[in-house]
Amino acid sequence: MAEKILRSASFNPKVKTYWLISLLIVSGLTVIGIPLLLISIPIMLFISERMLRAMSADLTERKLVVKRGVFFKVEKSIPLEKITDVAMSQGPLMRALGLFSLSFETAGQSGQGALVSMLGIDDAADFREAILNQKDNCSTSSRTDTSHSEQPASELTELTESVKRIEKMLATLINNNA
Repeated sequence: MAEKILRSASFNPKVKTYWLISLLIVSGLTVIGIPLLLISIPIMLFISERMLRAMSADLTERKLVVKRGVFFKVEKSIPLEKITDVAMSQGPLMRALGLFSLSFETAGQSGQGALVSMLGIDDAADFREAILNQKDNCSTSSRTDTSHSEQPASELTELTESVKRIEKMLATLINNNA
């Protein structure tokens, strides 16, 4: 059964402009890239629209689902309780275009840097807050659920007595073999 989607991110079309300007800067700084601009600009314009349409981010009750990719589709489901940081960043070019990047880091993540990074989410600050609020709601409900499932005192006493009997048997076996 699919989880209920609490919020879906929409992406700013200015992301395409950001990608194009980034391509122009990188190509302009390389000797090989300048002649290739005649080919790379139309390709970037063609692909960027499809890349933007392929991007999505859905916040559910327990996870964040991020999808992207034109040629190689990638879908990542990040459990909210594993998210350790949601960073919001903005470089000079992004600032000029009014774009933000959200980066997600998780507990148990290998390597440095973000597990997932999303560029150009409309109302990035609000989406970030929605994720953090749902993370808090999720962790609060899981704490109250575990407090109700604690073992009664009689079971703990029985377990303690069982451990003591095992220790006594081990001591007897060690003394008989010595």
